[in-house]
Amino acid sequence: MTQNNFIYPSHQGMIDDLAIADRNLTDVIDEIKTLYLSDSRPWIIGFSGGKDSTTILSLIYYALLQFSKEQLTKPIYVVSSDTLVETPVVVDMILSVIDTINNQAKKDSLPITAHTVQPKPDQTFWVNLLGRGYPAPTQSFRWCTERMKIDPVSDFIIKKAAAFGEVILVLGSRSQESSSRAQVIANHKIKGSILSRHNSLPNAFTYMPIASWSADEVWEYLMSAPCPWGGSNQELFDLYKGSNAGECPLVIDTSTPSCGNSRFGCWTCTVVSKDKAVEGLIESGASWMQPILEFRNELYFSTLPENKPTYRNHKRRTGKVSYVRGDITDDENTQKRHIPGPYWMTIRQSWLKKLLTIEKEIRDSGRDIDLIQRDELHQIRQLWLRDPNEPDWADSLPSIYNDVYSENKINWSENDAGAFTELDVKLLRDIEQVHGAPAEMIMKLIEVELSMTGLSRRKGILNKIESTLKKDWESLEDINKRNLSPERHNLYNEKFESLKQQYEGLK
Repeated sequence: MTQNNFIYPSHQGMIDDLAIADRNLTDVIDEIKTLYLSDSRPWIIGFSGGKDSTTILSLIYYALLQFSKEQLTKPIYVVSSDTLVETPVVVDMILSVIDTINNQAKKDSLPITAHTVQPKPDQTFWVNLLGRGYPAPTQSFRWCTERMKIDPVSDFIIKKAAAFGEVILVLGSRSQESSSRAQVIANHKIKGSILSRHNSLPNAFTYMPIASWSADEVWEYLMSAPCPWGGSNQELFDLYKGSNAGECPLVIDTSTPSCGNSRFGCWTCTVVSKDKAVEGLIESGASWMQPILEFRNELYFSTLPENKPTYRNHKRRTGKVSYVRGDITDDENTQKRHIPGPYWMTIRQSWLKKLLTIEKEIRDSGRDIDLIQRDELHQIRQLWLRDPNEPDWADSLPSIYNDVYSENKINWSENDAGAFTELDVKLLRDIEQVHGAPAEMIMKLIEVELSMTGLSRRKGILNKIESTLKKDWESLEDINKRNLSPERHNLYNEKFESLKQQYEGLK
């Protein structure tokens, strides 16, 4: 008899009678128990809150309940990735489950602790998209996965592997999810072992107890077995039923299938054309999510090739216009395709205001929700002030926030503000109209000068000035004309050399 007998025997009949994937459930649990006792390596369970990860966590919890206190010798960490832009109803459920698991595991004297990991403050979705102007993710430029999912989970795993030497990752991956997933599972299997080698973390091994299960078999288990930490899986079932979706798997490497199609994941995901999961939730009664879906659809709209010039700067963040070779047009020449840069500052500003407005309306309706974290706003503000192409000298972010949350203002640090004002910007715009000198270029040149003010040696200032002047400050049309005209290019070089000589003469 163990200290937990009062929980496990109540479901013993179900476990004895149930066979899944041509295997008795008791065999699966015995396998888990044997592996747990086989060595001292701690386990890390990837928990996404969906059906597959809930199943493996439930099986392991049941297995541990059969051990005596003396047998529970090593820790089990449940790790969940919170990208900060998860589908709201899903993240609420996950956080509730994590809290319940921590409380119940403590009562049951089990060495299980649940944790959430988040992207680094300067690598969140909104800091990159609104702050740096990164375009919304697409199939060809899915910058979000590594920054927001892989890196936070990998950091957690690496720290535990460093502390214990090696770790075992328990994942809810299934071969029937996709042919690519089945191939990955097969390729990393260790001969004669139920473990596989992780493909990118050398001190980590993976264990996939339900790899051979089908989706129907997963649901058969979940609807037959009450949650060992309390409650039932009915809420999870209702969520799937209402959205016609699957969970977004915990991503620990680039081989893990991406979210999209009908999966729960980030509500901002634009890798697919439609977010069927959120659409399903709205159709099932969650009408308050309609503005969120519309905002996400606008992000997707900006990724369409015909809309990129409207939303995105013609320059990259390097300050230069970039091209790649396109389709061959004749035997000798190939057409160059322009690569647009970050979102225009005005687009980012309008989106931030819209996002905050949606958030406030949802809050006013009685739902406690953050669509963007307040520390993200501080990060975005700094990036706007120092934007390489369009520095926000007007320091517009505090005003945008205060316009929406007039009664719940943030105490913005005075030290965060730039050295210039909105009146300075207006003056430079007026000069641009008269003399044709781009206001943004003058701003960056003044910033170069200020960065060297007070230094006893101004070594390197000419290189900084040259670097600034060599950026593409003109319109895309003028840049294309200059690139096609060697005479204009030579004229530019002559003017720069003249300016450089004049500066040397002032020293």
